[in-house]
Amino acid sequence: MAEIRNVRIYMADLKPKVKRVDAIQSFVSQETPFVEITDSDGVSGRGYSYTIGQGGPAVMALLRHTLAPQLIGREAEEIERIWRDLLFSTHATAVGAITSLALAAIDTALWDLRCKRARLPLWRMLGGAKDRVPMYTTEGGWLHIETQALVDDALSAQAMGFAGSKIKIGRPHLSEDRARLKAVREAVGDAYEIMVDANQCFSRAEATRRARILEEFNIGWFEEPMPADDVMEHARLAAHTSVPIAVGESLYSLSQFKDYLVNGAAGIVQADVARIGGITPWMKVAHLAEAHNVPVCPHFLMELHVSLVCAIPNAPWLEYIPQLDSLTASTMRMEAGSAIPSNTPGLGIDWDEDKLAAARITPFDADFSQ
Repeated sequence: MAEIRNVRIYMADLKPKVKRVDAIQSFVSQETPFVEITDSDGVSGRGYSYTIGQGGPAVMALLRHTLAPQLIGREAEEIERIWRDLLFSTHATAVGAITSLALAAIDTALWDLRCKRARLPLWRMLGGAKDRVPMYTTEGGWLHIETQALVDDALSAQAMGFAGSKIKIGRPHLSEDRARLKAVREAVGDAYEIMVDANQCFSRAEATRRARILEEFNIGWFEEPMPADDVMEHARLAAHTSVPIAVGESLYSLSQFKDYLVNGAAGIVQADVARIGGITPWMKVAHLAEAHNVPVCPHFLMELHVSLVCAIPNAPWLEYIPQLDSLTASTMRMEAGSAIPSNTPGLGIDWDEDKLAAARITPFDADFSQ
């Protein structure tokens, strides 16, 4: 038995290294809830999730007052049972971002604990489909960046072995988006992938107009063209463009992904392990996508997603946005434009305890013990 004896929660606040602006928001801060779970044998697992700028205190309140106390005395290996019990204990707030983010911090901690007990890295525990994955970079493609800087970043990434770059779109007129994409395509050539992300800013009419431009430059995918809760509009758009439609970072349940897939509304699934509620539901989404012959290209959280995409066969890309450098002693391993998952038992993230302590927002700390 691996009975849970202690649960500790706390939150860190991270500042991005570069300015990050898209069509709807500026990414100025990352509030990062953490959960540490220790079992009766003294083995501990650490999990986390995130919010962009706001909402962290709400996630911490749900953990503190509702979810974390329920873990004490539970069998840590019963991850599926724990996940479902916690979900149904908060049914009045699910499905939604705050509940999913809180569940994810717990679920990833339990998987970290399980892997450490088994002495296996996460990517092997979950399937071990491959030992590396190609990366594309988003970090140099933000909406405020001028055209020449977009070109320079894409060329630099290409020289380092990256196979693609993502560029934010949603400038006031489509001619601006077109000029930026044209400049990058001419610089990198036809064999380098360019993806675009609209961050839900368009109506279907405008998304259809912009999709014609994307076809002109052989764009790899059109990410979040419209509000993510409108499945049928995405299905209609997908039926009228050859550019794959990518969605998922703003979906919070397996059923929401099912609706997209059965309606042919998504050509790329971008499940986010934090926003879907953890590793347990993320793997279900990945297998559901595989059943529909749809690839999984997750959103953000590269240090955690690297293990998940290497666990499954249908994940061709990892998004490069460095997130945890200020909290870790070493960075995710990269080689010739590919990411390589850690072979250390657990999530494989090399946390620096001193850096974590310095980044903590102490009013949100709480500790629960048997």
